[in-house]
Amino acid sequence: QVQLVESGGGLVQPGGSLRLSCAASVSIFTVNTMGWYRQAPGKQRELVAVMTSVRSTNYADSVKGRFTISREDANNTVFLQMNNLKAEDTAVYYCYARRLTMAGGVNYWGQGTQVTVSS
Repeated sequence: QVQLVESGGGLVQPGGSLRLSCAASVSIFTVNTMGWYRQAPGKQRELVAVMTSVRSTNYADSVKGRFTISREDANNTVFLQMNNLKAEDTAVYYCYARRLTMAGGVNYWGQGTQVTVSS
């Protein structure tokens, strides 16, 4: 079982920045992929950015060049640095982890943190 705890959401003006953090309850060396998804009102949950155990990354086209995912192994934490935020970035952001198993894999989710971009 992997527990994920997010922090860092809030209200920010367009063009501003926020940094989200996600602390895992296990060593992130035992997790194959970690990252972030988001869900805006009335929309499906979508990938924002993920990082594999070998630090390969994948970003949504809408956030490339503005968001950066990183990890701090010593504290089992993954970060999402969000710059030049836009109104359309407003959503609940969920930390995500996937651990591969003999049966395929298991996905884990955090409780979500609200990000609101508004003037």
